[in-house]
Amino acid sequence: MSARTRRPAATAAAVLAAMVTWAVTDPVLGHRLRVTDGEETLDVGAAPVAVVALLASLAGWALLATLERFGVRRARAIWTGVAIAVLAVSFLPLTGDGMDGGTRTSLALMHLAVAAVLMAGLGGRPRAHS
Repeated sequence: MSARTRRPAATAAAVLAAMVTWAVTDPVLGHRLRVTDGEETLDVGAAPVAVVALLASLAGWALLATLERFGVRRARAIWTGVAIAVLAVSFLPLTGDGMDGGTRTSLALMHLAVAAVLMAGLGGRPRAHS
């Protein structure tokens, strides 16, 4: 599969991975994902999950394409390092108060699912042409 088809597919798969995690947690298991900030409570629904996963995927794709476009040596290795750092930073909000253990776990699994799909789909080695 060429980068031209692999990268959009990876982006779609990352959004799907986040949505599946949300669907298993919220509608199937019945655990509402809620984050409280002071007196305001935010229900984490399907739309925010999909939008955030899409934006993260597009940002990752854009960074990799930019590194490759400007001929950066080891663009994939650099991109993978940045992706791991972004994943680590994405867990910081999960360490605070305002959510129960189920919400924290579900959000962490969403972050991991999206990262795994993107690292494999965007950062993986291109296949040799046959």
